Amino acid sequence: MLYAEIETILEKRLYNVEFKSATWETCTLRKYLNGEFYNELGAVKSSIADTPNNNPSNPSFSTTGGNATNDKVFLLSIDEVRRYFGDSTAALRKIRKGEYSYSNKNNLNRIADYGSEGASWWWLRSPGLSSDDAACVSTDGSLYVDGDSVRYVTGGARPALWLNL
Repeated sequence: MLYAEIETILEKRLYNVEFKSATWETCTLRKYLNGEFYNELGAVKSSIADTPNNNPSNPSFSTTGGNATNDKVFLLSIDEVRRYFGDSTAALRKIRKGEYSYSNKNNLNRIADYGSEGASWWWLRSPGLSSDDAACVSTDGSLYVDGDSVRYVTGGARPALWLNL
């Protein structure tokens, strides 16, 4: 199987239509990606693998991630962003005597553009600080584990999937 992720943000969507607690299993963005979005993929649909997704709790706040799901199209979790893009923990490095800088080279790989608007932040399937927040990646590519409200409309959808080869 081959992992595939869209390098740009396809569109901006609400994580959940209602402002209430929502896990990846229950959010409207998941329903859209595995329904209407998936159905528009045409012939490529037959190559997309069913993917079992564990939905772990937020590692910083222990906010529950909800039940495991089986998806054709999904968003990455906090752990998957770290696995596929590297950990963005800032590494302090010495430039020259007495001067230091923070290096976040992994963040650059996470930056995603939304058309002519340029860099935009994008949703993850992991929960944020509370059950009505979802984690995301900011415009500079850093992980925002606190997340944003599930009703914040400007979040980008950057889907991922596995292809059967």
